[in-house]
Amino acid sequence: MNTFSPGFQGRGRRPADKLPPGQYPTDSFPVLSAGPTPKVPVDTWQFTVTTELGERHAWTWDQMMALPQQETVHDIHCVTRWSKFDTRWRGVPLDAFLEDVETAADHVVVSSYGGYTTNLPLEDLLDGQAWIVHSYDDDPLSPEHGGPARLLVPHLYFWKSAKWVRGLRLTDEDEPGFWESVGYHNYGDPWREQRNWGD
Repeated sequence: MNTFSPGFQGRGRRPADKLPPGQYPTDSFPVLSAGPTPKVPVDTWQFTVTTELGERHAWTWDQMMALPQQETVHDIHCVTRWSKFDTRWRGVPLDAFLEDVETAADHVVVSSYGGYTTNLPLEDLLDGQAWIVHSYDDDPLSPEHGGPARLLVPHLYFWKSAKWVRGLRLTDEDEPGFWESVGYHNYGDPWREQRNWGD
């Protein structure tokens, strides 16, 4: 029996309607990274959520895989102007990790194995908008694309979907991450072409 996540939208829009301004469609999946690809064994992988008060919640790989899994299909958009339609992922909604976390924070700093960081409003990770994904097109996520697990936030430019995700730190103040600190837009909405700080 086929199951679909709440994010599944059927046929969706025509390709011209699905393409944000300034983007071009591609069937390939380009590999772009800020540094070398870390090799993270699943037996040592851990995902953490740390609140603004320092309370820490942690999941091992097996604990993550025991959480409710979800298939989700989304278009993704890179700030370098490529867009890839109807990408298929499997993983755990961020809502499952945050369900029992008490916080009054409005912001999140996402950290990755390898030292990468990016920032987002907490509200952009809730209500079925974001996942920790471990599979792509029915295969385990390759290290080049962020495996063993990456963040997926498809409504923002893809640099916000941090590869090799390690944890979330909830914060009261917004703290720019790696690319945001060197001039990328703080939010990164592809439909508003928010590529750089002045956009």
